[in-house]
Amino acid sequence: MAWQVVIAGGGFGGFYAARALERLLPAQSARVTLVNDANFMLYTPLLPGAAGATLDPRHVVVALRSQLRRTDLVIGSVTGADPAARTLGVQRIDGQQLELAYDQLIVALGSVSRTLPIPGLAEHAIGFKSLMDATALRNQVLSCLDIAESLEDPALRAEYLGFVFVGAGYAGVEGLAELQDFAVQAIELYPRCAAQGMRWVLVEAKGRIMQEVPQSLSEFAERELRGRGIEVRTDTTLRELTAVEASLSDGDTVAARTVVWTAGVKPVPSSRDSVCHSTATGAWWSIGRCAWTPSHCRQRTRAMAARACGRSVTVPRCPTPRGPTTRARRPRSTRSARVGSSHATSLRRSPAAAHGRFATAPKALWPSSGRARPSRSPLASVGAACPRG
Repeated sequence: MAWQVVIAGGGFGGFYAARALERLLPAQSARVTLVNDANFMLYTPLLPGAAGATLDPRHVVVALRSQLRRTDLVIGSVTGADPAARTLGVQRIDGQQLELAYDQLIVALGSVSRTLPIPGLAEHAIGFKSLMDATALRNQVLSCLDIAESLEDPALRAEYLGFVFVGAGYAGVEGLAELQDFAVQAIELYPRCAAQGMRWVLVEAKGRIMQEVPQSLSEFAERELRGRGIEVRTDTTLRELTAVEASLSDGDTVAARTVVWTAGVKPVPSSRDSVCHSTATGAWWSIGRCAWTPSHCRQRTRAMAARACGRSVTVPRCPTPRGPTTRARRPRSTRSARVGSSHATSLRRSPAAAHGRFATAPKALWPSSGRARPSRSPLASVGAACPRG
């Protein structure tokens, strides 16, 4: 009987895991189902370009159906999981509730914006994680210019001409730079707004912007932003937010009706609350930038902890993957899927390689080739972030 493999999430991790399984597994050996809330994969690094209108939104997405020819695609949101019955709850876009049975579950739900208990943040800030967020943010900038142009009071106009980005990582710096460049070109059509000018502020809690890059590049980026008239506030946090102004920890108050929150991410709530509890069954794998492992798994061996991978994994340290996959400049979840795929390839070519990590079951045969099938399935290695240490 063919394996039932369900992949929750169609981002980098889920998409490349499905592609790897299509390429590596024999025909008819497994039925792969991918669950995603949209029929496309968003290429997140190009999201600022879509917000600033330098890229067409069509050019920052990949149609899943055109790339995954042997994978069943279910458009909907994950609502939960039943580890005992090995089923995944999905609410389809038409509202119908589905229960998808699985032998192996790959959790790649990604992340959402992480909010902090700051007064007014949840009510008035704008996220920057999806294509809809990027489109809404660009429309927000244009709406503010339209409203400001019709106002007589300069103080009231300043509220609509103020823009604050909180969080100076890749998303915050690139998003602000693209939108500011877009607004500078658009403001030429608004004489009153052009005469008064806009105010763009970048707020970062740490000592420098873009902690992901070396300090020399961070300083270069900061000089470029300041040269364009953008205020960069380091060692500063957002203290309070209202509909018309943002209060900062340095005592300054910025009049702004547009505040964008890009200060970090967290796992999708459903992956923390219900889906991840299926680790106890041994049929669950987590991949992606924000993979997460429940607390009861943290005391297990390092080999078990290596099931989870990603930037924000909360498990004991595991060795960095070695080999050609670590040299490629790809998203972390993509590299994880490829590392696991190489293990699956070696296992498929040589069933004897299943000793140790993959205990073989001689009576379980591959449906297409008649070879011995590992009891834990080579699909499992797609979620492995690291080789055994």
